[in-house]
Amino acid sequence: MKSKTIIKLFESKFEEIFACLALVIISLCVISQVISRYVFNFGITWTEELAGFAMPWAIYMGAALGVRERFHIRILVGVRSFPMLIQYLIIFVGDFLWLAFNIFMIKYGIDYLKLMWKFPVISPTLSISHFWPETIIVIAYTLMLARLVQIYVKWFRDGRKGLPGC
Repeated sequence: MKSKTIIKLFESKFEEIFACLALVIISLCVISQVISRYVFNFGITWTEELAGFAMPWAIYMGAALGVRERFHIRILVGVRSFPMLIQYLIIFVGDFLWLAFNIFMIKYGIDYLKLMWKFPVISPTLSISHFWPETIIVIAYTLMLARLVQIYVKWFRDGRKGLPGC
C-alpha cells in the first residue's frame, strides 16, 4: 500500500520535483556567486556552469508540467465558439501535430545524444561531458509525449466527456 502511494505521488509530482530542484540549484549558484564576488572578492567559477546546466532542466520540466496540467497556450475561448465537432477537430489536429513534433524531437534528440557520446564535449570547470545535462531533451520530450497520451487515455476512460484534458 505504501509503495503505491509513493509511486502515485511521484507520478503526480515528477515534473514539479525536477523543475523545483533545478530552480533551487540555479538560485543557490547565483546567490553564492554574488556573495563570493561582492563580499569575499573572488568568483566561484563552477557555479555559472552548474546554473547553466540546470536552466534547461527547469524549462523542459516546466514544459512537461504544462502538458500534464494542460497549461500550454491554447485559445480555448475561440475554439469553444465553434460547433462541438469543429472543437474536437481543432484539438485533435493540434494534439496530433504536437505528438508528431515530440516524436521528431525524441528521434533527433537521441541522434544528437549518440553524437555527444561518440564525440564528448567536456565542460571546462565541472569536467563532465555535456552529454549528461543535455539528456533533458530526450527525457522531456518523452515525458511530454507520455503525458499527452495519458490525457487521451484518461479522456477515453472517463467516457469522452468534453474536450480532451479540458
